[in-house]
Amino acid sequence: MSDTIQLTDIIAPAFYPVHWDILDGNHTYYDLYGGRGSTKSSFISVEIVLGMMMDTERGEHTNAVVFRKVGNTLRESVYEQIAWAIDELGASDMWTSSLSPMQFVYKPTGQKIIFRGLDKAKKTKSIKTSRGYFKYLWFEELDEFTGIEEIRTVQQSVLRGGSKFVVFKSFNPPISRSNWANVYVEEPREDSYRHKSDYTSVPVDWLGEQFINDAEHLKATNERAYL
Repeated sequence: MSDTIQLTDIIAPAFYPVHWDILDGNHTYYDLYGGRGSTKSSFISVEIVLGMMMDTERGEHTNAVVFRKVGNTLRESVYEQIAWAIDELGASDMWTSSLSPMQFVYKPTGQKIIFRGLDKAKKTKSIKTSRGYFKYLWFEELDEFTGIEEIRTVQQSVLRGGSKFVVFKSFNPPISRSNWANVYVEEPREDSYRHKSDYTSVPVDWLGEQFINDAEHLKATNERAYL
């Protein structure tokens, strides 16, 4: 990673406390929810890539797996997001990428970031790593999954062989408060860090004036959709 990269240039201020909490190892589960433009997905992608590279400096061989409910949504969402993070961290020459299988590989150590859809529940049984363990999990668009039982089944299959894990769950809260994802983040849990964010906590020049204008218009005309 380039020595000139400043994390403050790629992580929004609202996520600084989350970043330090991850570094301190205070929690296992990080539930990040909020509207479009909150940069939560950007933050998660940076934390996974940076975390894996830092782990290898400590002699740990950690890997990551990124999930979306439907497999054909991976390519243009989380895969591109991880590619962005690698580039922003100045580490493009240290990673290789492929689409079949869909993965990124850290060249110095062989650590992998792999991607899976859960449109077929048995897919998690085929997730293996020849070296190290899966320390990082990311469930993007959490509310699209069937429910918390599906998430728990995946976690039980993947979270093995290590002493410390970091599991990210991210989503835009559905309008219905009874949606299972909304209910989930309201349930107290000591090993979970819950963080709500929106575009107002992001530097304006990161989003652009048009995004801000559209968001403010939505807030004024349809507050339920805005929230």
